Amino acid sequence: MDTLLPAERSERMALIRSKDTKPELIVRRLVHSLGFRYRLHNRKLPGKPDLVFAGRRKVIFIHGCFWHRHSRTCPLTRLPKSRLDFWKPKLEKNRRRDLKNQRFLRAAGWDILVIWECELSNVESVKLEILKFLRKDVAIG
Repeated sequence: MDTLLPAERSERMALIRSKDTKPELIVRRLVHSLGFRYRLHNRKLPGKPDLVFAGRRKVIFIHGCFWHRHSRTCPLTRLPKSRLDFWKPKLEKNRRRDLKNQRFLRAAGWDILVIWECELSNVESVKLEILKFLRKDVAIG
């Protein structure tokens, strides 16, 4: 049973952002500090990737562990305590949609990096992962 009235639940859900989230802003600042430039949320690409490096044909998604269903061992991938009949299908649909969008992007020749919210507890590790991803297949010299 939901403890909030429908209007209160609607108001609370409206506060959840899909763009400019804290994890996304951390990654954007990090990528910018590394000297890479990007475009945001290209609507023409499946899934509207968070960061798009068109010249390199690479995209980065920054996923919240709860909404995008990170692994079962991730503590942020918990299920709500109420209304499981609503939440389980909704969250599973998000996960399936993400996988489908990634398949379309790969088929179109794009490289994909997914950064999970929980990984941002170690920014140095994420920094190295981004550098490796963005420099891959780039001729140096």
